[in-house]
Amino acid sequence: MRIAEVYSSIQGEGQFAGTPSVFVRTTGCNLRCWFCDTPFTSWKPEGPHISVANLVQQVGAFGVEHVVLTGGEPLLQPDSVPLCEQLLAAGHFVTIETAGTVFRPASANLLSISPKLANSSPSRVGSAAAVRWHTRHEQSRSQPDVVARLIATTEFQFKFVVDAPSDMVEITAYLAAWPEVSGDRIWLMPQARTREELQTNSDWIEAEALRRGYRFSSRWQIAQFGNQRGK
Repeated sequence: MRIAEVYSSIQGEGQFAGTPSVFVRTTGCNLRCWFCDTPFTSWKPEGPHISVANLVQQVGAFGVEHVVLTGGEPLLQPDSVPLCEQLLAAGHFVTIETAGTVFRPASANLLSISPKLANSSPSRVGSAAAVRWHTRHEQSRSQPDVVARLIATTEFQFKFVVDAPSDMVEITAYLAAWPEVSGDRIWLMPQARTREELQTNSDWIEAEALRRGYRFSSRWQIAQFGNQRGK
């Protein structure tokens, strides 16, 4: 697998926020969100190829139960399936962070699905590459058939990155297709790459989540470390 980094920190988002976790961050993404806080996995991908056996060994050396497979988009990589199987067999609690655009039968304790809204689209102004990525992003970012397959057999949460009050209209329309999904599985999270952005956006998003019967997720890693790599 091509891996950007493996490190120990805290889970900063969603149901297990605050939980000590090992992060296995894959390189490669089929989207190009303008607010991506890990451009080294998408816009400028980097990292060596590491075997599944080596990754399991690295994770085990931290002595931490929870493991988060993230990216980039980890389900782009076929070896995400045997990696998750081996981590589970070793007694780890595995969370997969995904945008819900790619299906693989990767086993996990939790799928953390972050559907990308229109607010994520990169600018189409500028180079031919910018135009190309804007078009590709828009074509790929919403894949309800994939999401349906992902949530059919695995515990899951939906985690929406909210940038402006107008995003709530799109979130409401998106969730109308999933009436069976209860509010305690739905998290609203501020778009924030700095502590200042997090502070500015948290209050009104938390109030909106409470009003709608959803849950609010801060971003503990931003609050504690800023947008530092490996934190």
